[in-house]
Amino acid sequence: MKKKGRFITLEGIEGAGKTTQLAVVRHYLEQQGINVLTTREPGGSPIGERIRALLLDPTGQGMAATTEMLLLFAARAEHLLHKIRPALEQGTWVLCDRFTDATYAYQGGGRGVDLEQIAMLEDYVQGPLRPDLTLLLDLPVASGLTRAGERSAPDRFESEAERFFEGVRARYLALAELYPQRVRLIDAGVSVEQVSLQVREQIAAFLAGGGR
Repeated sequence: MKKKGRFITLEGIEGAGKTTQLAVVRHYLEQQGINVLTTREPGGSPIGERIRALLLDPTGQGMAATTEMLLLFAARAEHLLHKIRPALEQGTWVLCDRFTDATYAYQGGGRGVDLEQIAMLEDYVQGPLRPDLTLLLDLPVASGLTRAGERSAPDRFESEAERFFEGVRARYLALAELYPQRVRLIDAGVSVEQVSLQVREQIAAFLAGGGR
């Protein structure tokens, strides 16, 4: 019987450098002979990507927080069915740019959605499935927004006020305290090279600790 793959997620506010570090993790794992699938949320499936476009569309300002949360979990259900679960069952490791921790952070911490509502949907959509390891790239909100503003025009989330992202960051840090064995904090306020070094160290520790 083929051994199931492992599920690793990267989290963080805008400008934290998740895309860059996702490539670092993938390269490191492939060097160890591990088959890796990279994906993202919202998105990851044909329907999920269409929902992503709707969620990020700057013209969608004013969307109800509950609508936003339900759309995210709808996209996640498709993602799990068509991409994440099949890969894990085949023994492939899944590396995902954001997952449900982002819903707790953005909709819970940022929008003020009741965390129990998010938890109920998490259980309903995912069952017992949770990431095996989460790397939380953390940096001050002002720094992250400055970086994000330099790369492209802001999407619907990036257009939010700094106070929104302070709530997001606070909830992310609360998750790191709540799940210290799974969520590993990375200082993303330093140079890219220093961030990558921290990331590789965490992946190496995960593998050495029985992650394989």
